[in-house]
Amino acid sequence: MAIMDEKHSTHATNKPQSQQMSHTEHMADMKDMDPMNMQMQQNEDHHGMNQMEHMDHQHMSGNHGGHMMSMGNMKKKFWISLVLMIPILLFSPVMGIKLPFTMSFPGSEWLVLVAATIIFFYGGEPFFKGAWGELRARKPAMMTLITLGTGVAYIYSVYVFIMNEFVGGHMMDFFSEEATLIVIMLLGHWLEMNAIMNAGNALEKMAQLLPGEAHVQTEDGQVVDRPLADVQTGQTVVVRGGESIPTDGRIISGQSAINESLVTGEAKAIEKQVGDTVIGGSINGDGALTVEVTGTGENGYLAQVMQLVSKAQQDKSKTETLADRVAGWLFYAALTFGVLAFIFWWINADLATALSRMVTVLVIACPHALGVAIPLVVARSTSIAAANGLLIQQREAIEKARHLSHVLLDKTGTLTEGKFTVNTIKSLTERLTDHQVLSLIASLEAHSSHPIATGVLAAAKAQQLEPAAAENVQAIKGVGMSGTIAGETYEIVTAPFLKQHEINYDDRQYDQLAQQGNSVSYLISDKQVLAILAVGDQIKPEAKKFIADLKAMSITPVMLTGDNAQTAKKVATSLGIDEFKAQLLPEDKEKVVRDYQSRGDKVMMVGDGVNDAPALVRANIGVAIGAGTDVAIDSADVVLVHSDPADVVNFLKLAKATQRKMIENLWWGAGYNVITIPLAAGILAPIGFVLNPAVGAAVMSLSTIVVALNAMTLRLKK
Repeated sequence: MAIMDEKHSTHATNKPQSQQMSHTEHMADMKDMDPMNMQMQQNEDHHGMNQMEHMDHQHMSGNHGGHMMSMGNMKKKFWISLVLMIPILLFSPVMGIKLPFTMSFPGSEWLVLVAATIIFFYGGEPFFKGAWGELRARKPAMMTLITLGTGVAYIYSVYVFIMNEFVGGHMMDFFSEEATLIVIMLLGHWLEMNAIMNAGNALEKMAQLLPGEAHVQTEDGQVVDRPLADVQTGQTVVVRGGESIPTDGRIISGQSAINESLVTGEAKAIEKQVGDTVIGGSINGDGALTVEVTGTGENGYLAQVMQLVSKAQQDKSKTETLADRVAGWLFYAALTFGVLAFIFWWINADLATALSRMVTVLVIACPHALGVAIPLVVARSTSIAAANGLLIQQREAIEKARHLSHVLLDKTGTLTEGKFTVNTIKSLTERLTDHQVLSLIASLEAHSSHPIATGVLAAAKAQQLEPAAAENVQAIKGVGMSGTIAGETYEIVTAPFLKQHEINYDDRQYDQLAQQGNSVSYLISDKQVLAILAVGDQIKPEAKKFIADLKAMSITPVMLTGDNAQTAKKVATSLGIDEFKAQLLPEDKEKVVRDYQSRGDKVMMVGDGVNDAPALVRANIGVAIGAGTDVAIDSADVVLVHSDPADVVNFLKLAKATQRKMIENLWWGAGYNVITIPLAAGILAPIGFVLNPAVGAAVMSLSTIVVALNAMTLRLKK
């Protein structure tokens, strides 16, 4: 592999690491989005506004049929409806019973009608819009059931009002039940949104790591304090000892130990010096730093974290689709039971009782708990994941995790450190010395940011060699690089490339170096081998335990690499991996994934997010090692912020716990409806028990609270 590693071919055009971390290009079109901009605004306002009113959160389960509502609006609707409900309860009997506080006066019935009408059209608006969207999609679900229950109660009550006022009847209305139900539903949705907000508190706390102001260095060298929202990419900021670093950036002067634990989870302070990147929100040590801004609140690392989790929380998973489908079944079940109850009670009692029973069935059929069951769990799961360095971009990854049979692992940068050192460099021609060979190779590698190139350039620097100017440098896909130096064309290639082009080389020398765990490559010119280069990588300390943990979970680890078979076997053997595939090109990795899937296996691909993109996309679950690269964000389902493969095990454990909570909440949510709909229809009427709407609404509210509390108990046991 080495310089000819399959990843190597793409790095000649890759961005510098600092740009990868800030990820400006990818995030520029997301400025309007959200949490980080809101956080900067909060900093400007000195945090003087209540988050509940200041932030416009999306209502996750209320987003049926494309309807969205901010928490502030939902809260407002709840309080107004609650106030209007008071006269209804005071002047209208509940289920036909005059309570001790029930009063009346001439015209009180009209007051009840007006208040109930306002509640119905104003408080019930979000449910109507959601139901309209569901019906247009021909998929009745939660919001349709809510609208059906409240709509039937209101229309029936208006009919009763007309009959009582103008015909002289004495029928019982459902205004109190209609109003109570809408208020309870608004309260439930408000509580749900509040719970989702609390579930995301870990992310908001990450945003709050950024200070309100930054010390900006002007062109004339003066340092002035400016609001963080005004800091722009390319400006220079000064970070004093002990301060929070305000933006992503690159150190241009000074050195210090940076504590990134609050951002990345890395426990120990990391020594940083000129040229190193820093992350906004981390804590500076004792040293003073001057930092060139590469990413601000809009496009910095923390903004990426917030965006990834926000995206994950908005996506719909298959389990949620199941919840909607269950609600659709309940819709038809409620209609069926309602019609049957109407017919039964009309035959065995009277029209008023029949209408009352049908209304009762439709009123308490609202599956609110079912509607919030899954979103609350996923909101909690994604926030826990983010706090532990797991950015879940696709919710379906959580559900697919329980079916995994194989985890395919890229070698370099995933199982190994990706920090290469030059172990052997030898000229194979009399016209070049070893030093000249190293200088030529370094000249080509200076155009790459691959870890192997970094190792070569470090070796050249150690020997005080200045790379020569190289022209027309190009990557050779899956092979290496080529370029022109002093008018002569040079190529860095692999042993298979030499075989394919029938260029002679020493097999025994190659085997000897490869068996030592080296990645071996050759410098050639005009189809003549000029030199051999052997570069070694180190296995990550935690990799062996990670492999053992996967096996303990009955998951088969498979190592994929573009390196030679000897090196691959040595690494695989030392880690306890039984299956490995070597000398793979990027498209070969994708084919390997397809081969496993064609056998019925469910596959996770873990790669460094560079040239593993085809395999990451093809796999059932794609996991990228390291946040901040274009491919990691665009191709992977999950991103491991800490670049620690052991976090894959944490993801699998969290996915298992999340699945368990989803199933529990589905039982809580659907179980309520399965029990109460027959009771509301009067199935136990022969023994004297009939469920009324008020009790049904109370049980419904309790069910909603239960699923919310159950979701909040989700934990990750490492």
